[in-house]
Amino acid sequence: MSELEDAHEHLGDLLKEMGSKGSINIDGYSIDMAHINAHLNRAWNSREFKGEMSNSQWEKYGSFPSDLEPIA
Repeated sequence: MSELEDAHEHLGDLLKEMGSKGSINIDGYSIDMAHINAHLNRAWNSREFKGEMSNSQWEKYGSFPSDLEPIA
């Protein structure tokens, strides 16, 4: 649940920033979106994981899930 909470927080911050500026910096936007996506990926990929995550697991779980098809 903490990964979803973090994704929610970062997405809210991004929306506020974009709303106040009225434009985006594409480099910053791509970093923000990658960060948000990593949280969402980790939430899905670690859904059955219990215990303390190692650094390698944390990175692995941050990748796009292999068991989900992107919906366009």
